[in-house]
Amino acid sequence: MNSPARELILFIAQGAYAGKFPVAPGTAGTLVGALIQYGIRNTSPLIYISITVLVCLVGTWAAGRAEIILGRKDSPSIVIDEIAGFLIAMFMVKAGWGYLAAGFALFRLFDITKPWPLHSLQAVNGGLGIMIDDIGAGIYTNITLQLAAFLISR
Repeated sequence: MNSPARELILFIAQGAYAGKFPVAPGTAGTLVGALIQYGIRNTSPLIYISITVLVCLVGTWAAGRAEIILGRKDSPSIVIDEIAGFLIAMFMVKAGWGYLAAGFALFRLFDITKPWPLHSLQAVNGGLGIMIDDIGAGIYTNITLQLAAFLISR
């Protein structure tokens, strides 16, 4: 594979190289997701969904290719899954630093612990296998935050 294509794949899969952070690369990738989310949080739901779907689709492709380039199944340096998952986690969540911090903490918790059935999704091969458990962690986080917001507002 030529070098520019290889570098583009790794740039995407490693979340603008956040995945190369020597300690907790998944957390570094989630921080990139938080920065992207901050940038698109005030867009319409349609634009937010479109960007999130694009990140998921391009991320699935790039993660699968990066896995081959790096020669390691689900390399910790591949963090596009954390970026996509965090965008899902924060979709239509009430604005505020408290919700952002809670979303960050919950997403990392669900991503690391992989509650049922997220753990079993890691058996899926390729880019989809890398992405799907983090998408699930994002969904779990979003449901938890929406429920918390509902209960707080009562």
